[in-house]
Amino acid sequence: MTIIYSDRYDLNLGDHVFPTVKYRKTKERVLADGLCSAPEIVSPPPADDEQVALVHTREYIRKLRKGKLSTEEILRMEVPYSREGVDAVWLSTGGTIAAARHALTEGISVNLGGGFHHAFPDHGEGFCMLNDVAVAIRALQKESVIRTAMTVDCDVHHGNGTAEIFHADPTVFTLSIHQLHNYPAIKPQSNIDIDLQDGTRDEEYLEKLAEGLDKALAEFKPELIVYLAGADPFQYDQLGGLSLTLQGLHRRDMLVFQTARARSIPVAVTLAGGYAYRVEDTVTIHTNTVRAAKDVFTTQSS
Repeated sequence: MTIIYSDRYDLNLGDHVFPTVKYRKTKERVLADGLCSAPEIVSPPPADDEQVALVHTREYIRKLRKGKLSTEEILRMEVPYSREGVDAVWLSTGGTIAAARHALTEGISVNLGGGFHHAFPDHGEGFCMLNDVAVAIRALQKESVIRTAMTVDCDVHHGNGTAEIFHADPTVFTLSIHQLHNYPAIKPQSNIDIDLQDGTRDEEYLEKLAEGLDKALAEFKPELIVYLAGADPFQYDQLGGLSLTLQGLHRRDMLVFQTARARSIPVAVTLAGGYAYRVEDTVTIHTNTVRAAKDVFTTQSS
């Protein structure tokens, strides 16, 4: 199982609520726990602008590249603008493209970054500059590597950018399971939206996700699933209001992977979200996602 990672994923945001140090810490934990060897961790090339332009407008790309965002646009993005930050997001987008490619040949691949589902074609929102998930799908479609894809978005926040980008596109099916009364205020319609009430716990979450996956896969036959394994449904997340335990989140990952593998659908994973009061909890959640991927697609197939 190939894992995609770069030290340059870290946006170095300081004491910002988004702990980008989690990327390095997750890589270190994955290695320490023996879930992969160092050669199985691959550094991706950055996405190129032509790939990014399959989703984002040329003008928005120019603004990001040249540092021409307005104050309002930066405030809407909710992360400080920097040249290093732009480079990191282009690299993380390349990481999701790479994970999708590896998934098609290996069954599964994990990008330790990505999952920036709040980015729209012409602007960023909610810590997201580029929508790496959409770019990866469009890049592989452009190359005729895949025709259809499904996004399974398990971040606590609705995947508004992704839903808008693929609205009315018959080749991409979007599923989002999220806390209803949370960011973003306006939620464009996904193909399936599972709106959860505040405080939803493990069993109800897993039951509704299983129902949603079954319904989605009865309606649509994807050649690739891009799974946003959000860490923020965790009960001690600063920006979430659901009540999933560490065990519940691990069971969620197992459910997604087992469902996909039973249907022989490759899965590209992004480790989205994660604002736990203790960054170590976020790292544990992400590491458990990698563990579940290995257990389902590697251990069970040997």
